[in-house]
Amino acid sequence: GYLPMSGQILDATLVAAPKQRNTNAEKADLRAGRLPEDWQDKPAKLAHKDRHARWTLKFTKAKRQDDGTMPSSDLAIPFFGYKSHISIDRKYRFIRKWKTTHAAANDGARLKEGLLDKTNTASSVWADTAYRSKANEDFMEEQGFVSKVHRKKPQLKPMPRHIQKSNAGKSVIRSRVEHVFADQKSQMGLFIRTVGITRATMRIG
Repeated sequence: GYLPMSGQILDATLVAAPKQRNTNAEKADLRAGRLPEDWQDKPAKLAHKDRHARWTLKFTKAKRQDDGTMPSSDLAIPFFGYKSHISIDRKYRFIRKWKTTHAAANDGARLKEGLLDKTNTASSVWADTAYRSKANEDFMEEQGFVSKVHRKKPQLKPMPRHIQKSNAGKSVIRSRVEHVFADQKSQMGLFIRTVGITRATMRIG
């Protein structure tokens, strides 16, 4: 009886996986989609190697220091694993669509890969700036959706006041998706201990 209502919210979160100890040559082969030559004759080793998870950088906002000053740059933390992409309905916050990729996958590129729910009673779509692109805006318009995606800050220019106010209003609604991620990671203890994206997809799903 919980109908998808009031529009939908898209977002993604990183899910940690056991780190791999690979050489630079092995990493290059994996990024190119090749199987490292040394692994082909060692099925036992191959079974314990995750060929789908990837490294990425997780950026976090710099915190104010004890003396009141702000660091000159945000923090970039290396992260290895997968990424969980979800679409929830605004009314009940149930996950309606979902997809699993490696951690370095682009969030915005996933929008066209079945994340939008056409059964929702409203057409509005909320998402952060990672989903803002002309291709995505055109795609949503063609599919009958109304974009409520955050607008990006103009390069080397201050953010216009009206866009700041618009983004702030969207953030109030979009923040509801963070509650879903919090439930997944705290109550459910979401963590990947398997090998390969097939098992990771099942675990996250």
